[in-house]
Amino acid sequence: MHSTMIRLMTLATFSMAVIAVPSFTPVFAAGGGGAESTPPSSSSPPASDTKASKAHKSKKSSKQSSVEDPGFAQGYRAAYDTIYQRNDYAAAIDQLKALGHDDQPNVANLIGYSYRKLGDYQLSQAWYQRALKADPNHVLTWQYYGLWQLEQGNREQALYHLSRIAAICGTDCEHYKSLAAAIEKPPGTGLVY
Repeated sequence: MHSTMIRLMTLATFSMAVIAVPSFTPVFAAGGGGAESTPPSSSSPPASDTKASKAHKSKKSSKQSSVEDPGFAQGYRAAYDTIYQRNDYAAAIDQLKALGHDDQPNVANLIGYSYRKLGDYQLSQAWYQRALKADPNHVLTWQYYGLWQLEQGNREQALYHLSRIAAICGTDCEHYKSLAAAIEKPPGTGLVY
């Protein structure tokens, strides 16, 4: 009975500790709406603080900023504005690459979008694929890549991208509606997006 009581007390103490640990989600303020308006976030750091993770932290901080860093958020927002307010895609590509987070899905997606707007479909495709490799559920990349498919005359592939969006956020989300509307336009109709 004594060992059972100790086990129960240990379990209760552990449960209380788990419940008491606060969880938080970082919030970024950025205007403009849509999935791209929020600066990207990264996964949580490892729970252990081993020598390897300390070495990784110091190496990372000396080479590039963290995606949670306000400087990164500011640079990302500046590149976003360069794209959507000034339509200066070449400058935006330089700004995004300078952030040092090319494999972050929001960054890779905007680089792909910028190359697409510049008419470089091969590089655009590579960047969209890079974004989806980083996050296979990055809905905005599926939307933009679906538009890329339409521009290339690949309607069936665009429909596949539409189905991926439906699986991720449903048929009522703006990403789905936007790509569906583009698919419904007759071939040869200029896309506006």
